[in-house]
Amino acid sequence: MSKRGFDKKTMLPSSRDWIFSIKTFGAAMLALYLALKWDLPRPYWAMATVYIVSNPFVGATISKAMYRVIGTLMGAAAAIALVPPLVDTPYLLSLALAVWTGTMLFLAISTRTAKSYMFLLAGYTTPLISYPTVFDPTAIFDVETARTEEILLGIVVASIVNTVLFPNRLAPVLSERTVAWFRDAAYYARETLAGIHPDRRILDGLRRMAFTLNGLEVLLSQLGYDGARPDVVSRANELRGRMALLLPIIAALADPLRVFMASAAPEKDRLVAAASKISAWISDTQRRPGSHPDSEVRQVARELRADLGRIQPTTQESGAWHGMLLSSILWRLNVLVDLWEDCISLQHAISIDDVAHWHPQFRHWRFGAAHQYVDRWIILLATMTGVGGIFVACALWIQSDWVDGGSGIALASVACCFFAGLDDPAPDVFRFFVASAIAIVIAGLYLFAVLPGVSDFELLMLVFAPPFIAVGTLMPRPSFGLTATIVAFNTSAFLSLQGMYDANLQTFLNGNLSGLVGLLFAYLWTCVTRPFGATLAVRRLTRSGWRELAIAAGAHAIPDQRELLARMLDRVMQLIARLEPTDDPDHAAIVAFRDIRTALNTMDLRIERNNVPAPIQVSIDRVLERLEQYFLKCAKSGVRQPLGLDLIGELDGAIAQTGRAVAEGLPSASLHALVLLRISVSPDSVATFNGQATP
Repeated sequence: MSKRGFDKKTMLPSSRDWIFSIKTFGAAMLALYLALKWDLPRPYWAMATVYIVSNPFVGATISKAMYRVIGTLMGAAAAIALVPPLVDTPYLLSLALAVWTGTMLFLAISTRTAKSYMFLLAGYTTPLISYPTVFDPTAIFDVETARTEEILLGIVVASIVNTVLFPNRLAPVLSERTVAWFRDAAYYARETLAGIHPDRRILDGLRRMAFTLNGLEVLLSQLGYDGARPDVVSRANELRGRMALLLPIIAALADPLRVFMASAAPEKDRLVAAASKISAWISDTQRRPGSHPDSEVRQVARELRADLGRIQPTTQESGAWHGMLLSSILWRLNVLVDLWEDCISLQHAISIDDVAHWHPQFRHWRFGAAHQYVDRWIILLATMTGVGGIFVACALWIQSDWVDGGSGIALASVACCFFAGLDDPAPDVFRFFVASAIAIVIAGLYLFAVLPGVSDFELLMLVFAPPFIAVGTLMPRPSFGLTATIVAFNTSAFLSLQGMYDANLQTFLNGNLSGLVGLLFAYLWTCVTRPFGATLAVRRLTRSGWRELAIAAGAHAIPDQRELLARMLDRVMQLIARLEPTDDPDHAAIVAFRDIRTALNTMDLRIERNNVPAPIQVSIDRVLERLEQYFLKCAKSGVRQPLGLDLIGELDGAIAQTGRAVAEGLPSASLHALVLLRISVSPDSVATFNGQATP
């Protein structure tokens, strides 16, 4: 195995991991001690809550704690409202609990911020409280009150300990993630400006960047709980928005640059030199983020824009094909310089906490919206499979008359909720099953081999420290975090610690094996009902993109272009994160960026048609009509269709006609849109166009 494949330094916990684990263990022991001292009926829930709430970062812990409190209260209220009146009709009660859980699950998956945790908790807290009490519904209020007290105690203790002792802030994490993101973005920009076709390495970097951008949504929603000022949070959101826009802008340069560099245009060498200077500037500012004063970054950007201005073709030259293409490339290069300048200076302003003096260079009325794309059909499918799984599990439990089966239904409900938002939840549900089995073994060893010899709380802490601290070091690590958290949480819960030692092997096995049976059912149910993986989501994302491209080209008014573009950008980031990298130059990620460019240029063309003479308007309308028909055809069939010669012919004719008008003094904005649209729609056939066709 290569050294890269096995690195001892990366396998061992860091000092930060050890500090987090020791803090969390200390908070769990403090919560357990207080729960025992105050004679709470289930003190182990306070300990378990600490492990499910704790996060290495203060903002994440506090936001998670707050939403857990609200979600717990919502779930408890639903249990009280549903169980007593419906307990004598078990199937109706099972359906009501499943529908409640599904409704909260739908809201949780639809909300891509830290607030989703509130709905998730409200969904699975209800079955956790309800199923164990169906045989004694009169006790549900007492159970709900006790559970809420224990959970609140765990939340408060975890929040105080994480905030007071060696607090970790989210701002440095934001900086680390953006530095890594800009490293990939700089590589992508350099390769693109050099005219190199995308390969597996570039596509792998694009996938990482999409993952990071999607993950920043939750991180930025937690930043306000971390003590960050509102203006810092606002600037951080602006940075994320520019990062998302930067990728399609870089991609927009790939095809026209390759076409222009393959031509014999006299300005080719000057353009290559200007692109090389931009590439060197991007590399330099990316390698040492924050080391360049804002004034220096902006000064170099001004020089680069001046260089691009000196290559700008004359009005007469803009009527010829190479002039059209050059002018369009220069426009995109200017946008790239503006965006990169904004990103680097904004990143620096956030790192030195000087966002008040930051001013954007890139301004466009269409950009700045933060509208998300949400596929409600996919979310409904995930929700309905979860609801169905919970109801079927309840029906099997009712038929079996297994008294302790409620624990299994509760854990099955938790598993169905926790992983429903994933494209392929089955592997994670199985990891939940394995982690719970490990927790049962650890809890059993402690209950029947270790705890009988423990006589005081100090000794209890001593015997708990080795396994809990060891597992806690894995919780901050993405590769092990889920499994480690489940092991720590379930071990705490399965121990069922009370004020006095009262362990019974039969009770322990019945209750906990029921949990494993429930999780095994959840795994098998998920395998049967969610077999598609990412394939279904990719297909629906692609078809939805085609439908909105047809909307962009249609004659009807677009209610909000900023919202439409933001939704399309968000959809592309979701799509790229699901695609495996290959060496295919027509990889779906590259094609998706071309579609974004098609949408941008189409919307530009719709606006600019109002500023051109009537004959050119007619030509543009024919282009838009063919474009709408093409993408509607793709969306209807579910497969990208071959381009018709009628669309290419209309585009070439409109370009030639508009080019002649530009040479006579017409503003070139409409020509830019047509040329860039032609390249994005059919980059492989651009080299054959000579700009001399007639409409």
